[in-house]
Amino acid sequence: FFFSFQGDYVWVDLDVGEDKVPIGAEVKLSSTGELQLIDDEGKEHKITKKLESSLKTMHPSSVNGVDDMIRLGDLNEAGLLRNLLVRHKEGIIYTYTGSILVAVNPYQLLPLYTTEQVHLYTDRRLGELPPHVFAIADSCFFNMRRSRKDQCCIISGESGAGKTESTKLMLQFLAAVSGQHSWIEQQILEANPILEAFGNAKTIRNDNSSRFGKYIDIHFSKSGVIEGARIEQYLLEKSRVCRQAPEERNYHIFYCMLMGMPAEQKKILALGTASEYRYLTMGKCTSCEGRDDIKEYAHFRSAMKILTFTENECWEICKHLAAILHLGNVDFECKDVFRHLLLHGLSLVEQTGCPPNPAFSHLLNDFKTHALVQAIYGKMFVWIVEKINSAIYKPPSEDYKPQSIGLLDIFGFENFNHNSFEQLCINFANEQLQQFFVKHIFKLEQEEYAHEDIVWKHISFSDNKDTLDLLANKDMNILALIDEECHFPKGTDATLLYKMNQKHKDSKVYKPPKSSHDTKFEIKHFAGHVTYDSQGFLEKNRDALSSDLLKLVDTSTNKLLRQIFHNDVSTTTTGITNIIQGGSSLKRVPTLSGQFRQSLDALMTTLTACQPYFIRCIKPNDFKKPMLFDRELCMRQLKYSGMMETIRIRKAGYPIRHSFQEFLERYRVLLNGQSAKACSESICSAVLNGEDWKVGKTKIFLKDYHDTFLELEREAALNVKALIIQRVLRGYKYRRGFLRQKAAALVLQKQWRGYKVRKQFRVVRQGFSRLQATVRSRQLCHRYRRQRAAAIVLQSYARAFVTRREWRRKRAAVILLQSHTRGVLARKSVKRIQNDVWQLREEKQDEELASITDQEMVDNIFGFLPSVVGGQEGQAPDGFEDLEGKRLLLEEVDLDEAPMAVDLPEEDYDDLDEYSFSKFASMYFQGAATPVFIRQRLRQPLLYHEDEGDVLAALTVWWIILRFMGDLPEPKPIMNDKPIAPDRSLQPDVASRQNRRLSNLVGIDQEEVSLMEEVMIGEGPTLDRPLSSLEKLHIIMGYGIVRRDLRDEIYCQICKQLQENGNRNSFFRGWILLSLCLGIFPPTERFIKYLQNFIRTGPGGYAPYCAERLRRTVANGVRGEPASWLELQATKSKKPMGISVTLMDGRTINMPVDSASTSNEICQTIAQKVKLTDTFGFSLYVALYEKVWSLGNGREHVMDAITQCEQEVKRKGGQEQHAPWRLYFRKEIFTPWHDCGQDEVSTDLIYRQVIRGLKYGEYLCEKEDDFIQLAAKHFYIQHGSDASMENAKSVVNECINSTLLEAKSEAKWVQMVSQAHSDVSPKVLKKANKVKAEVVDYARQKWYMLFSKFFEVIKISGPALPKNKFILAINLSGLTFLDERERKLIVETLNPGHSVCLLTLKGDFMLNAVSAADIANLTTMFLDGLRERSEYAVTLQESSKLDDPTYLSFKKSELIQLIKDKEYLPDRGWLKGRNERTGQIGAVPTDAILILPTLTKPSNEILTLISLSPDQRQNIISSTQKGTSTERVAPMSLKEYSFEYFRPPSKDVNKHIMSKGAAPEKLWANSREPLRQPLLKSLMGNSELSHQACQYMGDYPTRQVQTPLELTDQIFGPATQHEALRDEIYCQIMKQMTSNNNRFSMEQGWQLMWLCCGLFPPSNSLLKHAQRFLESRRRETLAPDCLQRLQASLRTEPRKLPPHQVEVDAIQQNSTQIFHKIHFPNDTEEIFEVGTSTRIKDLSHTIADKLMLVSADGFSLFMKTPDKVLGLNETDYFFDSLRQITDWSKKSKRVKEAGPVAVPYLVFFMRKLWFNVSPGRDLEADLIFHFPQELPKYLRGYHRCTKEEVVHLGGLLFRVKVNDDKSQFIMIPKMLKDLVPNDMLKVTSADDWKKNIIAAYNKQAGLTVDEAKVAFLKAVCKWPTFGCAFFEVKQTSEPSYPDIVKLAISKQGVTIINPKTKDILANHPYNKIANWCSGSTYFHMTVGSLVRGNKILCETSLGYKIDDLITSYVNMYLNETKAVARPRNQRFR
Repeated sequence: FFFSFQGDYVWVDLDVGEDKVPIGAEVKLSSTGELQLIDDEGKEHKITKKLESSLKTMHPSSVNGVDDMIRLGDLNEAGLLRNLLVRHKEGIIYTYTGSILVAVNPYQLLPLYTTEQVHLYTDRRLGELPPHVFAIADSCFFNMRRSRKDQCCIISGESGAGKTESTKLMLQFLAAVSGQHSWIEQQILEANPILEAFGNAKTIRNDNSSRFGKYIDIHFSKSGVIEGARIEQYLLEKSRVCRQAPEERNYHIFYCMLMGMPAEQKKILALGTASEYRYLTMGKCTSCEGRDDIKEYAHFRSAMKILTFTENECWEICKHLAAILHLGNVDFECKDVFRHLLLHGLSLVEQTGCPPNPAFSHLLNDFKTHALVQAIYGKMFVWIVEKINSAIYKPPSEDYKPQSIGLLDIFGFENFNHNSFEQLCINFANEQLQQFFVKHIFKLEQEEYAHEDIVWKHISFSDNKDTLDLLANKDMNILALIDEECHFPKGTDATLLYKMNQKHKDSKVYKPPKSSHDTKFEIKHFAGHVTYDSQGFLEKNRDALSSDLLKLVDTSTNKLLRQIFHNDVSTTTTGITNIIQGGSSLKRVPTLSGQFRQSLDALMTTLTACQPYFIRCIKPNDFKKPMLFDRELCMRQLKYSGMMETIRIRKAGYPIRHSFQEFLERYRVLLNGQSAKACSESICSAVLNGEDWKVGKTKIFLKDYHDTFLELEREAALNVKALIIQRVLRGYKYRRGFLRQKAAALVLQKQWRGYKVRKQFRVVRQGFSRLQATVRSRQLCHRYRRQRAAAIVLQSYARAFVTRREWRRKRAAVILLQSHTRGVLARKSVKRIQNDVWQLREEKQDEELASITDQEMVDNIFGFLPSVVGGQEGQAPDGFEDLEGKRLLLEEVDLDEAPMAVDLPEEDYDDLDEYSFSKFASMYFQGAATPVFIRQRLRQPLLYHEDEGDVLAALTVWWIILRFMGDLPEPKPIMNDKPIAPDRSLQPDVASRQNRRLSNLVGIDQEEVSLMEEVMIGEGPTLDRPLSSLEKLHIIMGYGIVRRDLRDEIYCQICKQLQENGNRNSFFRGWILLSLCLGIFPPTERFIKYLQNFIRTGPGGYAPYCAERLRRTVANGVRGEPASWLELQATKSKKPMGISVTLMDGRTINMPVDSASTSNEICQTIAQKVKLTDTFGFSLYVALYEKVWSLGNGREHVMDAITQCEQEVKRKGGQEQHAPWRLYFRKEIFTPWHDCGQDEVSTDLIYRQVIRGLKYGEYLCEKEDDFIQLAAKHFYIQHGSDASMENAKSVVNECINSTLLEAKSEAKWVQMVSQAHSDVSPKVLKKANKVKAEVVDYARQKWYMLFSKFFEVIKISGPALPKNKFILAINLSGLTFLDERERKLIVETLNPGHSVCLLTLKGDFMLNAVSAADIANLTTMFLDGLRERSEYAVTLQESSKLDDPTYLSFKKSELIQLIKDKEYLPDRGWLKGRNERTGQIGAVPTDAILILPTLTKPSNEILTLISLSPDQRQNIISSTQKGTSTERVAPMSLKEYSFEYFRPPSKDVNKHIMSKGAAPEKLWANSREPLRQPLLKSLMGNSELSHQACQYMGDYPTRQVQTPLELTDQIFGPATQHEALRDEIYCQIMKQMTSNNNRFSMEQGWQLMWLCCGLFPPSNSLLKHAQRFLESRRRETLAPDCLQRLQASLRTEPRKLPPHQVEVDAIQQNSTQIFHKIHFPNDTEEIFEVGTSTRIKDLSHTIADKLMLVSADGFSLFMKTPDKVLGLNETDYFFDSLRQITDWSKKSKRVKEAGPVAVPYLVFFMRKLWFNVSPGRDLEADLIFHFPQELPKYLRGYHRCTKEEVVHLGGLLFRVKVNDDKSQFIMIPKMLKDLVPNDMLKVTSADDWKKNIIAAYNKQAGLTVDEAKVAFLKAVCKWPTFGCAFFEVKQTSEPSYPDIVKLAISKQGVTIINPKTKDILANHPYNKIANWCSGSTYFHMTVGSLVRGNKILCETSLGYKIDDLITSYVNMYLNETKAVARPRNQRFR
């Protein structure tokens, strides 16, 4: 007997059970000392001879078990079984079989699924750690990313084996390893609770059995991030809704709903408990141990919210579930069944021949009810799955297919006591999956070994092909028979069974029933024999409702019910219609088995396309008990799963196989070699030594562990190579450092030696100095003794003198003190008497003021105004004196009776009642500002202003308003040179409006305005001096005009001073000021309704007057100048102003105007008065002294010009009120097609203007005869044929200029004019009007330059001109550039948007002008009008149609004369024309000609220029210009590069014919033609960016106006995403910059190049060409910077997004430095330079260094948009982050506002993570960040603190507010909100708070403000909530918590706080948080294990902030642990 030692392990064959598998046993000594066996089940066995013969020694590997069963020594069934048993006892449930995972259900929660486990198994190789489901998931993820092939994991096993839990764990791991915590990940995870609720139920074998199958296809991006998923469901067990087996439950959702639904909702649905419903009590089980239905319902509702189910949809689902339960309780009773069935079209009774039977009727109605209920539940389940898919699945684009991992969780093999059709379908699915397993593991693998000539011993395996053939594959299979029988009208279950017996009775896997009456048959499955009952097979397979039930559903009012049955109702309706119409081709309704087979086929196709992984789930026992292992049950599962064969083939086979090339590419680093095969063999020989591996024909075959070993060796080799690189680089670094140190040491030595010598010299010199000192000291000592004796005598006399003098001084001081004291007492007495007198005088003055009427008060205010009529003061301007003397009043308006604006009807004001000024003040006023009258200066503006200049301006305006209204006295003149306070001086933008001069043609001379976004504030003229009322008005209005953001502030200040103002004088002054401002500038949209409501409350007369002024100002826009004297007079009387406008015929029109009147309104009024119809070109002119300029006929304000005139008079020392300005109505410009006969009134006015111009020298003639002829025609018009001398003399005086009269005598002129008149009169027998027309036509043609519209412009680009600044004149002859003849007409900075492009035959001009739009509109109108009237055109191409005379033949560039013909209309594409060369007439196509905008025949020069190409035309023009440029070497181009990489030039046949002889297309040179296809060969067929570079550079015109940012987005956007497009962008830009003569285009091209070089580098092939291109153009401004940016882009990663708006704006202003403003929590800001490649982290460190912070750790940048504050990722580029957020905001706003929008934003730098924060350690951080960030949290009441702490902190905060100013104690009650937390304000009274805070303040005496802030932080940091970020959210997942909770996030974790009591409800450290994510309005967090962790769902719009904070804290802790943790495997390199 060889078992002599106890402790040995043996195999014992007990021959017990069917399987007869030996059991393991341990040899032990019994109490009697005999050897006995203790088997694995704990049973004792005595060793008998029979037993001893069966004993076998156990291999050591089977004693304690192994991780991978391939390594078992006992490779038999007993070894497998014991290995699982041993590990199960130890709580190890996972075991490998190669790469297949065997999972034993533990029936208990094990600590295997924590976050630590997820991190542990992430990025690990299979087999590196103990077996785990996470390892399989990680391997799927790794192989998907490495091989770029889809993966799938097939999870199989019996019901209750744990398939569903394994699927969920796989999902959890993949979501965690994705690492994004995205909302889509959480949505995918939350689909499980919903599907389990509706598709899982408690069965005998499983408490959470899946009664349906599902395949979850998870989609990943290229970077491994989850993008979405799609769920496919298979064969829901609908019969469970109506029937359950004993001890089984219905679906979970019913019980969860009844337990968890609120009582109010249950009451509405009339629901009770589960025991009340028949459908829930059939299994006599309504509860499930281990399931909390209440909590599950909460999780279910949370999941519905996360998956975007609306509340209405959730309620509809609950209604349907309730309806199902109520239907189950309905009992049917029918008296006349036969008649009832006939009425409904059913003939079932007739077919069966059964008489009417109540029991049959009851069964029939129950059957219908069950069918309807099952159909409703099934359809609703399908709808829910589709709804989930709509939330988590996004269809991929055609050109992008995401990678995926599929998880198959399908029903396990089932064998019950009663098996029906459902079990047949389920087992058929399992047969398919088993066949897939067999095919993948055995068949395909052994076939590949044979194909690759691998020596292999065939391994037999159990194949279930026969069973599949019986069920579905062969002809007349069982499923086909079932489908066929369903379509027979008389088919029954009996006939079906008969046919199956006939067809398959001889099959080995089919066993027919034992007798003809037996309905059961048996099938041999891979998992055993299963007996099926055929009853109900056909009905279940049909799975269709009767037509009457479908009609009933169709009549339902429930939308969801109709929706889920929509397809069935439609199909039924169509079928009935076909039957009625006699249709014979009725499509068969698909059966359940057919649909299921189709779904399975699609599933198998999907699985076949993936690389599979297998998880075999084993159920250890049937009792669902932990630590119980049923050997027979487990052995049966191992047998039918083919695990034994699997182990054999895995052990003997080579599951890892690579092609030679793939293997070489992966492991090339391990060895050198020649061919791929030889290298692969060499690598394996060298690395794997003599291991078992094979080489096939095309692949190399390895074991599982070989792959791991090779990966480790590869990583080690890469590490060695990396070390070599590091060694070389470090050597270079240290050698370079050594040389620097050596050089530095030499310098140090030299300096030290010099220092040493100098030191020795100093020692010697010091010795000699000491010797000299000793000698001299002895001499001085002797001299000192003598002088000391003399000094003592002198001191005695001096001290006596000083004592006497001091006594006399004190006596005089006492006398002086007495005199001053008596003086003070006397002065106090006098001051008291004076105060009494002043009070008496004030009382008397108030009595006198009360007696003054309102009108008298207004008259007093405006006492300085004279009574004037506009336009009639003073002497007439030069040249218009004649009109002054003969004013003919055409119409005069009585200004006193002029109609005023009447009160608006009351109904118009109804909607203004809610817009009160007090309401506005409460919403928008800052601080403690009130909306009522006060008499003191403001410390801050009423409204918030971002601009510092606006803040100071608001305070200045307030001061001036108080002075104007009399609420503050006027200051005394300043007599010293003290500096002026900013709010007491006039700011530059307002001060610059003073001292301007008038100029001819354009009026006021403007000062240059800076383009800076924030105007620097300097000292202007002081306001701290007495000002007149007019000066005050002009200052207030000036600020309103210049500063748009200040207008609401001004109106609010005025309204504030008018509200509750008891001083009548101040009150009326305020209303006068308000009415004047209303005529100058309007309020913003925010304030206008409040202002309208306030105006309604005004005093009598002012309300309607102000309302009308407001209406007019809003309509006509803001004024450019303050109010004039004329407006002040109108305000005094509240009536319109009267002005006089003089016509050129001497007539004058007095008309009423107001402050908003424009030149267009006045011109229209004049035209109506004089009946002028042809109004074009007539304008309003202003004249003052010798200056005259045009106001045009547009929106220019007339009163602005009058104000300018008054200011000019004041500047010259005159009085504004007597400014001698005049208004005239004149002709300014003619159209080229002007017709004098169209309007006689127009002709007469122009004629009068011409005659006056002749008289006063405005219009000059070169010849004297021209004057005589014009005078003669005037003679004829005035006097006809009467040629008397008196008439002739009057004509001469009217026409001839005085200069000409002086040159020749008047008599001589009279004689010449009379002679001309006598010569003209007989010839001219015309009417006077025709002669007038001749004079006007002559003037129009002769003096066209004087009839011009003048604009000052600046040339940006174009042909060379003597000057770039000149006058552009537009007139009937065209456009003329004039040199400036007087001082600069207008100086104004021109924005890039104020530009116009003129394309001319002599070059293209890009001009900047203030009136660019007017230039473009006027030019376009002239061109369109000329083309419409033109008779000439030039041909663009050749047309030769000699065979058809209808068509006109012509050559290119020939002149065609157009002939009007009604048969040929341009709309039809044809015109009739005559060829000038041939004289032929015919039809001309409009697309072949260019209509010339001219009324005369064009010259040959013009025709020649038109015929030339742009380059030829440019050469001709350049040759005519003077001077030649210096010849330079041609810059580099892409010509050389294009030969190899560019596509061949396009062959356009039409273009080739049109341009015969032209040079071939140069793809590398500039072209104005859009690209039709890419330049590069590699991008042929992808031309989406072909012409965008041309658009930005202005080379290709587009109709759609696009901003520069939109164009740069189109250019660079796709290139940032697709690397292949980057070279194309570089090539297009360089192409357009080659041989480009358009300067504007070149500037735009350099801007694009600058942007491109900063975004991404070109490829290596293009890099050298790009560098040469830039280096050859170094003279260009941006070329060096482009080179520098190009080099920098090579060292960094490419940008992810196109340029930001800031970058585009900067380069458009030719600025290569970009500065960005960063804001800080303490309301300060700094400017920092930010580069294109600046990252967030770099900028954070720069800011920290500049602020001198101790460390930048924990700080971060934030971007604040109008609706969100978002943290910026420190690894991203700064501008990429800004761009990403602004694009997202724009997109959301564009959806809401339907249009492009601008998103304002601010960038803040704040502390984000509060760790290692110790107040006092970093003073700068405390003052700038910690205190401003913590103070709001404290005041909002987020912390729990005592009253004593609040008092102490209140004292500190009060000191921060007022410092040492104790006079502010009285303000403490008003400041309590800034001192005490909100929730503590009512703890005690305000007075008590005041008393306690003052006491605390006094105790803290001596502290500075900064010390008080630090003391505050030191007190607060002791609280546990210090540094927390607080979020108030609504939670719906935890019933024990209140609905509203507060989340506090800090370094300790996430704390949940009750907001009312501030009690801590829970605290979750970060290592316990398994998952978190945020959606649009939700935040979700899972705490604890991934299996049964607590889920917390919060409703909040700030979920993104919570998500970001938690992620940042977790990353912080992970980074801290990385230093000590093992380095991760770099598997994805």
